[in-house]
Amino acid sequence: MRERRRAAFAKAGRVLCRPGFRRTVRERLAVLDAAPGVYDLDRYSDIYGDGIVEDLERRVADLLGTEAAAFFPTGTMAQQVALRCWAGRTGNPTVALHALAHPEVHERHAFSQVSGLRPVRVTGEPRLPTAAEIRDFPEPFGTLMLELPLRDAGFVLPAWEELTEVVEAARERDAVVHFDGARLWECTLHFGRPLAEIAGLADSVYVSFYKSLDGFGGAALAGPRTLVEEARTWRHRYGGTVYQQFPTVLSALVGLERELPRLPEYVRHARVVAAALREGLTEAGVPWARVHPEEPHTNEFRVWLPYDADVLMEAAVSQAEETGTFLFADAWDRGGPGLAFTEVSVRAEGLDWTADDVRAAVADFTRRLPGA
Repeated sequence: MRERRRAAFAKAGRVLCRPGFRRTVRERLAVLDAAPGVYDLDRYSDIYGDGIVEDLERRVADLLGTEAAAFFPTGTMAQQVALRCWAGRTGNPTVALHALAHPEVHERHAFSQVSGLRPVRVTGEPRLPTAAEIRDFPEPFGTLMLELPLRDAGFVLPAWEELTEVVEAARERDAVVHFDGARLWECTLHFGRPLAEIAGLADSVYVSFYKSLDGFGGAALAGPRTLVEEARTWRHRYGGTVYQQFPTVLSALVGLERELPRLPEYVRHARVVAAALREGLTEAGVPWARVHPEEPHTNEFRVWLPYDADVLMEAAVSQAEETGTFLFADAWDRGGPGLAFTEVSVRAEGLDWTADDVRAAVADFTRRLPGA
C-alpha cells in the first residue's frame, strides 16, 4: 500500500498539498533555482556555522524579535539544548509539558535518556494546558514547554488571552517558558499578532525550516544572547556544528522569502476546505464524521471517519489512481475500534480547489467506502 500511495501521489494531478519530502531529488534541487533572488551566491560558503548560516540566524532573530538565534540541524537537538540550558540556569531539570507534546510522543524519551531532563505531563486533554492547570500542578518545574500548535491534538492553538494567562501562570511559579514552535510560522492569523509579539511571550523559541517553509531541514533556537551563546557550545558537544550546511540554509532562506508570506493565505483557504469537507461528508450520509478543529487554527487539521484505517487508505489511493485526485494523501491512523483519522494540509496546490471541488471529491471518495 505504501508503494501504491507513493506512485499515486506522484501521478496525481490534484492534491491539497505537495510537500517537499514527497518530491524527487530533481524537484527538490529546483527549490534552489530561487536562491539567487534571496542571497548573494558569490559570497563564500559556510564553514562550521559561519557565513550564510550566521546570515540566516540574524534573519530569524529579526523575524522573532529576539536578541539572537542559532541554527541547528534538527529540532530534537535544538530543544534538548535549550531545555538543558534552562535547567542549568533555574537549577531544576523538570520540564512541564503536554502528554501529546512532540518530545513525549516522537523522540524516544530523548529528554531523559540523553539530556538528563525530567518531563512531567501537565495534561493529556486534546488542547493546550490552562492557566489553572499550571498554577495547580502539584510539583515544581523549572521550565514550561508549550507546543504551538499542538499537532497530535489536531494542530490546535489556544486563544491569545489563554496563552498569555498560561505564560503568566508559569512565571508566577518562577518557571521559564519555552515555545516548541516547529509550526509557529502558521500561527499569526489565529492569534492576530505578528511573529515577534507571539515569540515575545516566551523566554526561548524553537522554529523549524521544513515543516511550514518546505526547506530541506534544519531548525533554529531563538532567545536571549547569553542563552544562544551557551546553546552554541552545547550544539558543538551534540555534534550539531556541521562542516557545511549551505544547501539546507539556502532552502530555509527561500522558504522565508516565498512560503512565509503565503502562510496566512493557506490558513484562510484551509478554513474553506474544512467547511466543504464537513458539508460533503454530511451530504454523503456518512454516519459519523468530524473535521477537527471545525475552523482550523492553522493550514492543517484532522478528519475523523468511522472506518478502519486500511479501508480508508484503500479508498483514498484508489480514488487517486482512477481519477488523478488525491483528496486524502496522508496516511490514515487508527483512532479506536472502527475509527481512523488523517491529517489534511493546505498549501499552494490547494488554493485552486473551490468548495465545490472539495465537495465533489468527497462524494467520489465516499462512494468507495463499504455500505455506500
